[in-house]
Amino acid sequence: MTFTTQAKKMRVLIVDDSSFMRMAIRGILTSDPNIEVVGVAADGVEGVEKALNLKPDLITMDVEMPRMDGISALKAIMAKAPTRVLMVSTLTNEGAKATFEALEAGAVDYIPKNVTDSVDAQKVFRSELLRRVKEASISLFAKRVAATSRPAVAPAHRVASSRFSQRKISCVGIGASTGGPVALQEVLSRVPVNYPYGIMIAIHMPKAFTGPYAERLNSKCSLAIKEAVDGDILKPGQALVAPGGKHTLLVRHAAGITVKTVPTSDYPQYLYIPSVDLMMTSMADACNGSMLGVILTGMGNDGFKGMQHLKSKGGVTLVQDEATSTIYGMPKSCVDGGVADEVLPLGEIGYEIGRIGG
Repeated sequence: MTFTTQAKKMRVLIVDDSSFMRMAIRGILTSDPNIEVVGVAADGVEGVEKALNLKPDLITMDVEMPRMDGISALKAIMAKAPTRVLMVSTLTNEGAKATFEALEAGAVDYIPKNVTDSVDAQKVFRSELLRRVKEASISLFAKRVAATSRPAVAPAHRVASSRFSQRKISCVGIGASTGGPVALQEVLSRVPVNYPYGIMIAIHMPKAFTGPYAERLNSKCSLAIKEAVDGDILKPGQALVAPGGKHTLLVRHAAGITVKTVPTSDYPQYLYIPSVDLMMTSMADACNGSMLGVILTGMGNDGFKGMQHLKSKGGVTLVQDEATSTIYGMPKSCVDGGVADEVLPLGEIGYEIGRIGG
């Protein structure tokens, strides 16, 4: 689509206590002719006031601020005038924890704050900010209810066997991106604690975030969930989260299907890190196709080639539907490419995982 000067600009409010960050974000956003910065705020209190007065299309929200932090400001905005919010998070353990709390409270996405003296880091932040702002502007937006507030036991009408219940599987691979942190929690909270297969997850997330994210999932779901390390073996009733900053493959050893982490430089053809395609393809090979592949919300098409490979080996594939996807990119690529055996709304995917192969 070609934008013209007549097109409606996206109106953005910047909320950050750092004058440097306000200026940097403003400079990046105003370089795009389709974005208009309608205001800036130096803390959460001012951010809430300006959000209510200016009614922007999108807000970039810092996490740590005086008077009122970003989480409190987000919650106040969601209660009074729900607006798309992109969190700007520090690359720390605490920054990661706050980010996941914000996503659960209704933020549509986040971007790691990584503006240093490094020219390369500045270029990455610039391109990522513009990309995520544009993705957020087209994302599904609705106030979310935390998965943990919903009953973990399936309603009576959900106990019927899956149409794939007789298909033999030995493991499950799940891929996600934008909207994935909340979607994965929703899915995994509905998988029973005694699930008989191991689960491997690849979600596009920076190195500093995957560990805290796995810990959060582990505290909110009945499954045992941890960040994967090199040499981990897939075990029944356990889910492993691929570590950020590198790629993860699955290989078959005598002891079982085993995690192998590799530098991104070993596979430069994969743009997204960690790569869902690489994880899913290697996993399908390791289990000789006796696998369930699941693709959840996310921009782009990472996961399509992996699901295609899995299908060629006789595996089962399941993707999230458009109506419940924050961004219907990754699932759509599987549907359009004819590699989705079943398309389900988010709230039903965990139950279906629990029934397939059972």
